[in-house]
Amino acid sequence: MSVRGWWRDFTDLVLPSDCEGCGAPRTPLCEACHAALCGRAPVRVRPDPEPPGLPAVHAAAVYEGRARSLLLAHKERGALGLAGVLGCALAAAVRSGTASWGEGGGDTVLPEPAGGAGPAGGAGPVAGPVPGRALLLVPVPSARRAVRARGHDPARRIALAASAELRRGGTPARVTAVLRQRRRVADQSGLGARQRLANLSGALEAVAGTARLPADARVVLVDDLMTTGASLAEAARAVRAVRPGGAPVTAAVVAATARAFG
Repeated sequence: MSVRGWWRDFTDLVLPSDCEGCGAPRTPLCEACHAALCGRAPVRVRPDPEPPGLPAVHAAAVYEGRARSLLLAHKERGALGLAGVLGCALAAAVRSGTASWGEGGGDTVLPEPAGGAGPAGGAGPVAGPVPGRALLLVPVPSARRAVRARGHDPARRIALAASAELRRGGTPARVTAVLRQRRRVADQSGLGARQRLANLSGALEAVAGTARLPADARVVLVDDLMTTGASLAEAARAVRAVRPGGAPVTAAVVAATARAFG
């Protein structure tokens, strides 16, 4: 943990804190801001335009207002205490996206998640899991310079909280950080959908030791936010590259832009 994160956690213990989402006094997270993250059932979301290869994506919240403030507080202002509630929201999105995978039945072919067929690479039937097999939550990696600047990796921290929440609910889950950036990419802020796709094309790869990502593994790509879907599409490509013909991949995020909700 960075010095900034340590100091923030320490002061939260000894001083009254205000809500990170709206500034309500003497509470780190008010009921209204909690509801903005966890008050609705997660749904299938689609960016417009939808990038090729994007798997089915489920989101728990709309990226606006209170939810946006909370995600930015965690990512950019070091409000690490929010990882728990963000992880609960992400866990709900994971459950929504994997509901049709079932909890048994060997290798039976089941229907895809509600919402219809997705783009190439993300459509089609979903293979039923072998009983007891864990969900593998694969965070979309941040640029190393961004992690250094922030003092933490937001997607990985939220993924760890989500996996713990899933296990508490009886769903075997673990985080496996098998993706990394293989080249530098430009800052995504200010780029349009096509520019983001070009910026990220071929940017990710699986790290050595891909035995941690077997072909029949139930993989869920996870991130804090989906805007254009370019990062998730590139992450899906990198996973499929080391698992040709492997089990389908799905994705879950805490929030997505309002346009993606249709």
